[in-house]
Amino acid sequence: MSPSKSGGDTITTCGYHKVLSLDLFTMKKNKSAPISDVTKVEALKVAKGIQKPGQTKEQTKLIAQGIEKGIAEYKKREKQKARERDKQRKQELKAKEKAEAQPISEEKGSNPVLLPWILLGLSWVGFIAYISAY
Repeated sequence: MSPSKSGGDTITTCGYHKVLSLDLFTMKKNKSAPISDVTKVEALKVAKGIQKPGQTKEQTKLIAQGIEKGIAEYKKREKQKARERDKQRKQELKAKEKAEAQPISEEKGSNPVLLPWILLGLSWVGFIAYISAY
């Protein structure tokens, strides 16, 4: 067998058959954003601040990684909450605009109902005035 790698895919030739195995790490969508250097530094400061005597550097690094993950999770939740608030605000604005647009159309609809009655009354007054003049 001779494996050759191209773009995350591994092609293995086995006699006359070629087997294609996909690299699952490149196919998955990376859901977690890379942690910024500032966050890493802050996490390391916190980890060193709570470091106990006799604790190894590896243990401190593991604690720092846990803190990094916690900060990343917190930021992720805050972004999600901000998106939800923004969606809610946009829905409220749409509902408000829709509510403001609706009464205007009702006012326009009520005036044409009075117009025929006013014209009918004026025509009767005009007709009676015409008849009484002769």
